Amino acid sequence: MAHIPRKRFGQHFLTDAGIVDSIVAAINPRPADILVEIGPGLGALTLPLLARLNHLTVIELDRDLVAHWQQHAQATRLTIHEGDALAFDFSRLGHALRIVGNLPYNISTPLLFHLATFASHIRDAHFMLQKEVVARMVAEPATADYGRLSVMLQYRFHMDALLEVPPEAFSPPPKVDSSVVRLIPKSPTERHAKNEGRLEQVVMQAFSQRRKMLRSTLKGLIPETTLIKLDIDPTRRAETLTLDEFVGIANVGSDP
Repeated sequence: MAHIPRKRFGQHFLTDAGIVDSIVAAINPRPADILVEIGPGLGALTLPLLARLNHLTVIELDRDLVAHWQQHAQATRLTIHEGDALAFDFSRLGHALRIVGNLPYNISTPLLFHLATFASHIRDAHFMLQKEVVARMVAEPATADYGRLSVMLQYRFHMDALLEVPPEAFSPPPKVDSSVVRLIPKSPTERHAKNEGRLEQVVMQAFSQRRKMLRSTLKGLIPETTLIKLDIDPTRRAETLTLDEFVGIANVGSDP
């Protein structure tokens, strides 16, 4: 298929067969898996995945590519959803979902947060992302990459960076390096926040001005006395807190 990549969709099509083989091997799909691909594009991953699967669900925003897959020889083994993955209700596809995709870099962070809300429906996920985004996802406390994305995704998922992918593996080549990351949802017993919405609020506010002390960023939300009771120095900055410390702050809430 002749298709001109569209900038507004952030399209960079994977063309390196060796990288494709490595990704498929990492996913290790089984015939009966409920596998969902976000953005099948021209099929670099789609066709090798279909070779191992009974059926594949794809979500595609580009109407031309939707038409391409609707007319494809493998169309009877595809369920095609036309639309934006950012607005897609993944719960409608059931449970034990295995989600994959070469995600558009311009929407990767909001899409990751959107997918996190469906963690209970996901068995695992494998994504190609900008290398810097993956670094932020798996970052440790007290590092430059550690932030809201790190904390909120690490609360819901076990994550591993699997391999790095250079720009020349794509057409057109992006201006950044890429990485493949695996996400495996944590079980409910591994997540200890009493109110996950409250945790998100605390994390968001704490990182809203990351160079400021907690006594300033959490002012009006968490009393300084509460931090002291938790043995957390109010002069610390958000980037130094562990996930467990954020959960502890959120669980105590605004108790005096």
